[in-house]
Amino acid sequence: MIRIISALLIGVAALVPAGAGAAGPIRLADDAPDSHVVVSGDTLWGISGKFLREPWRWPDVWRLNREEIRNPHLIYPGQVVVLDRNGPTLKLGKRIGGPQDRPLYEKRFPQVYSDPARNAIQSIPLRAILPFLSEPLIVDDADDVRAGIVVATQEGRVFTSPGDTIFATRINPEISNWNIYRKASPLKDPLTGELLGFEAAYLGQARVSAQAGVLAPDADGETETTREGAPIPASLIVTSFKQEIGKGDRLLPAGPSDLPSYVPHAPEQELTGRVVSIYNGVGGAGRHNVVAISVGKRDQVEVGHVLALHRNRGETIYREDNVGPAQRYKLPEHRYGLVFVFRVFERVAYALVMESDGPAAVSDSVRKP
Repeated sequence: MIRIISALLIGVAALVPAGAGAAGPIRLADDAPDSHVVVSGDTLWGISGKFLREPWRWPDVWRLNREEIRNPHLIYPGQVVVLDRNGPTLKLGKRIGGPQDRPLYEKRFPQVYSDPARNAIQSIPLRAILPFLSEPLIVDDADDVRAGIVVATQEGRVFTSPGDTIFATRINPEISNWNIYRKASPLKDPLTGELLGFEAAYLGQARVSAQAGVLAPDADGETETTREGAPIPASLIVTSFKQEIGKGDRLLPAGPSDLPSYVPHAPEQELTGRVVSIYNGVGGAGRHNVVAISVGKRDQVEVGHVLALHRNRGETIYREDNVGPAQRYKLPEHRYGLVFVFRVFERVAYALVMESDGPAAVSDSVRKP
């Protein structure tokens, strides 16, 4: 795939996104190198952290505008990221010789790269979130209304496994691959109690083998609209599973499993939400654990947003020398980490904990850093 990355090289003032919502001067990391050779396994977050104290300031040092944040350049192993400390700005460079411990580079001007996109580095560690990219996580009443329903299993089995056939209604004939899920616990805003959706338990995937209304391959076109009696559900073959699949489970179209390579960036608008769940029900989330937060598309949250984690320290009551009226104090929140949003639903988003000096907990705040 051919990518044009001309916007990386010359800091034209018209392209600067007014700090992309970030305040204050850009602060370099204490041991920021003059350059970094990109290797397989690098991420945009990791490279940014080598140069910056605040990795979400990546758009500022590359001088990216709003559109380029959402459709960014791709960076490949073998390329060289060079730091210009006068900006500071980052650019792509090319090794031109010199000792291995002191390489020399030349700045490169706009040109076309034809590296395969599949080799480009990701925004964050893909292995930490891969299961979350294609599996349904949040379903609401609207999803449930349009979801397919498993009405029977092969030979009346209580549960099925890969290779078995299931039968379902409300299957769109134009869609072949389906995710199978079971509605789990409701997600509610810890403060308001608003129902944000249901966190779905992912069960597996199935592929349509016969459309609804087909009695048999040699049934001469007989369909449920022409055949008298009970309707005939669609047949699907289970292709993968994590948990047993049975009658009453739901199906939604399987979506893409790729992660857009959005650069890490702060929201332009002020944003406040809460951690509503720790995925898999663990007590606290550390680095590279996944959390659900109470903001989503309706709050203009998007993939690539970086939010700061703040711990709610609660309140205390103090009576001086145990005399006089008691005074209630609300303790200030403590900022202790950062999360990177990688999947967004209408009222909920999922984020990966990138930095933390303590476990994230339900009811902790997330805000624009």
